[in-house]
Amino acid sequence: MKKLIIPMILASLIATSCDKKATQNQAGYTGEDISNDVSIIRDKTTKSATIQIYTQGKWTLYAGRSVDGIDFSQPVAQGIDSGTFPLNITDSIRSYFEIITEKGSAIVSDRHLPMTGGYNFRDLGGYKTTDGKYVKWGKIFRSDDLHKLTDSDLDYLAAIPLISIVDFRSGEEMEQAPDKNPSSVKSNYPYSISPGDLMAAVKQDISKITAEQADRMMKDMNILLVTNSACIHQYKEFFKLLQNGDNIPLMFHCSAGKDRTGMGAALVLSALGVDEQTILKDYLLSNTYLANKYAGLKSQYPAISSLFEVKPEFLQAGLDQIKKDHGSVENYLTKVLGVDIQKVREMYLY
Repeated sequence: MKKLIIPMILASLIATSCDKKATQNQAGYTGEDISNDVSIIRDKTTKSATIQIYTQGKWTLYAGRSVDGIDFSQPVAQGIDSGTFPLNITDSIRSYFEIITEKGSAIVSDRHLPMTGGYNFRDLGGYKTTDGKYVKWGKIFRSDDLHKLTDSDLDYLAAIPLISIVDFRSGEEMEQAPDKNPSSVKSNYPYSISPGDLMAAVKQDISKITAEQADRMMKDMNILLVTNSACIHQYKEFFKLLQNGDNIPLMFHCSAGKDRTGMGAALVLSALGVDEQTILKDYLLSNTYLANKYAGLKSQYPAISSLFEVKPEFLQAGLDQIKKDHGSVENYLTKVLGVDIQKVREMYLY
């Protein structure tokens, strides 16, 4: 990790390179798309922050407790090279950033939120849409279960502040592992979707299930999520919440945050105009963040390891079924789930 010790001459050069932004008072996206050139990483335990820069050239970083509250009067970091750099910001409160480079500028934050007692809590913000806009940070979150969140985790989420929680788990899952809610949460919505209950699957006689059969089960489950009337009803109710600004910021989750939540995230990002390749990349991030959570089960049941991970063909099976039945995902969103595409894009895009 590199230290941010910048001589006066170097700081002057950086300031000169960013003169066109010196009077900026509003965060946004300009120039080339640099959203994939930078990442904000928070330590799971300490919540300390670092910035990872993947491109060469001068850069300057500004921060705030909200996107609208980013302070452009004083940078929190600046440099002239790629690398990983520590950020001197408050650990207990989530921050949002404007990164300004020679190529362009972008709003960034930690996509993977640092939950000591969780694994797969993520922000859907920052993804670019097909018409050149970006999903707003800090509005819609996805996660795995919340029953082991620590006090510091809950404080971190309360400071966002998280307002609504949608729980896709079955009644039995909720009873066995009840959510721990941040103090900021005003409403919980138990929108149970039974397909995707991993523990129910493990309880079955799995001794004769092959890896191929496990893959088929996951594909069939994703098809069921978008065709079963009960599942459709719950996703429809979920989108009703998203179309009411009083419910935002909102987080939706299940047990792993990969199947029922994964399909929910895919539908949300589709409604916002994010391309399918990016949606699949977001879906596959669950493998990274859930690796430790399900390592024991995957070792114990290697033939059905597919139940504890995601593969692009799993989500693709559901999306392809939607296209087969309705012509396009957008048709499904508008005609089946009752989504007002124009409204959600006005609400959730920069």
